[in-house]
Amino acid sequence: MPVISDYKLNAMTSSEGKRSRLKRAFFQQIPEFRRFLMFSLFVNVLTLSPALYMLQVYDRVVNSRNHTTLLMLTLLVVGLYILLEVFEWVRGMLMNNVGVAVERYLRDDVLHAVFMSSLRRYHVNGLQILNDMKNIRETLPSNAVLALFDVPLAMLILVLLFMIHPLMGWFAVLGALIQGGIGLFNERRMKKPFVDANQYANHARIYADGAVRNAQVIESMGMFQGVHQQWHKIQDDFLRNQAISSDLAGTSSASAKMMQSLISSLLLGIGCMLALQGIIGGSLMIVGAILGGRILAPVVRVIGGWRQIEGLRESILRLGETLDEFALPREAMKLPPPKGALDLAGVSVAAPGVDRRILTNITFNVAAGDSVAIVGPSGAGKSTLARLLVGVWVPLQGKVRLDSVDISSWNKDELGPHIGYLPQNIELFEGSLADNICRFGEPDREKVEEACRLVGLTDFVTPLSDGYDSQVGTDGIFLSGGQRQRVGLARAIYGCPEFVVLDEPNSSLDEAGDKALVSVLRYLKNNNSTVMVITQRKQILSELEYMLVLTDGKMRRFGRLGEVMEDLQQKTGANDKKIGRGR
Repeated sequence: MPVISDYKLNAMTSSEGKRSRLKRAFFQQIPEFRRFLMFSLFVNVLTLSPALYMLQVYDRVVNSRNHTTLLMLTLLVVGLYILLEVFEWVRGMLMNNVGVAVERYLRDDVLHAVFMSSLRRYHVNGLQILNDMKNIRETLPSNAVLALFDVPLAMLILVLLFMIHPLMGWFAVLGALIQGGIGLFNERRMKKPFVDANQYANHARIYADGAVRNAQVIESMGMFQGVHQQWHKIQDDFLRNQAISSDLAGTSSASAKMMQSLISSLLLGIGCMLALQGIIGGSLMIVGAILGGRILAPVVRVIGGWRQIEGLRESILRLGETLDEFALPREAMKLPPPKGALDLAGVSVAAPGVDRRILTNITFNVAAGDSVAIVGPSGAGKSTLARLLVGVWVPLQGKVRLDSVDISSWNKDELGPHIGYLPQNIELFEGSLADNICRFGEPDREKVEEACRLVGLTDFVTPLSDGYDSQVGTDGIFLSGGQRQRVGLARAIYGCPEFVVLDEPNSSLDEAGDKALVSVLRYLKNNNSTVMVITQRKQILSELEYMLVLTDGKMRRFGRLGEVMEDLQQKTGANDKKIGRGR
């Protein structure tokens, strides 16, 4: 993935190096958070407007019966209400700006993590990573999150209650503690079903996506009912946990609202008692009840929106871990183009997230310009070796070096143009033939035409009205299997790269395609490219110089093609004789 300019401009200092990429994204928004806190302070002060209005009406207007005073107080409180709504809108926009800025700061990191998690078959699905980033951006300006910042600022109102009378202040503190206890109890009960519901929802999406991608197989072999039932099991687990989470959230929210109403009423009763004793005035009795409700209001909003807050927390933790796991590569010293010399030393590898090793202790070296046939039975690890050779998978032990440089640490932007790779499953992208062949870079029409001529695509492209600009459709849907393989092969040899790995390049080719493949191998050999070919076809083997034999994930033989084949034939003959004697 590219080392983006934003990443370069924000290169880590020694102090920043201790922070994750996600934390640095939030630290970048400290000025915006300061403005947000300032407006939050104004909002919480302005929420006192109704109480102050009531106090002034009782103390000034009722006693003086002055209509002008009432009019001016009413106009003032209306203005304060308008100002309150404006400030609420502004702080919501500020928090929304924080979410958007964090997403912009991390968008290249997120795309890199999505790509690498899919590439390495990581336990975090790429869709989950995108959903986490979306959830962070959308939840930050939500009422539940804004209420979190209002909870500590509500202490200003608590000071006023203590000023009215300590008894009312302490009773409000007791109410706040009870509400806090409800919130804590709610968090502990909701956490597991909430997390499980998210996991099952993600699993259901992945399963459904896989079913859609294999719709033809499912339809042709009547597998729909079985697949549908399996999806239903996963979906039922999701719905069950979501229902538990929703029930707990609803119960907690109802309890919090009940406590808010109860405490406000009890505060009114306490105020009345104090007023009857002549300790406070009648207006302060009502003001105290209103202020008590204001103290608990943000707590109630937090408890009511706890699912959002919990989801935000989970998204932040999960995304932070994923971005640290798949961090963008740091800017490194630029290396010269490779010549194609390959060296594997004690390489062992397992599929990402799996303990069982697929390849064990693979050691061999290939000089620049040599060609190697990789053979072996199904399941021997041939395709795994191909992924290792191009740096897609990272070995558990040992090193894969290209021109003495560890290929997994090489900047892929620099190395990519010098690598050609044809996997077993050809993946084409929506765009033109030329775009797919030139790897979505700036197309060199001469190189595109040369690659197509070598793989035998020219006769297919010439009659097309748009020629090389013809669209291939999503995943090359407008092409046949053989045509897709030829386009993939043309992409692999585009620009005649120095190092080429072909995994079963003729699995979908006809006789004409096989002849074209032979021409491709001769072309690469004449241009001194190092070529690694996984194949069993004899007409292809004859074009290669060396042979590597894999069995059960281990290297059985490596050497000159003729010597290895002769040795294999001798062993086969000896085994046949043993079988004959046994009879």
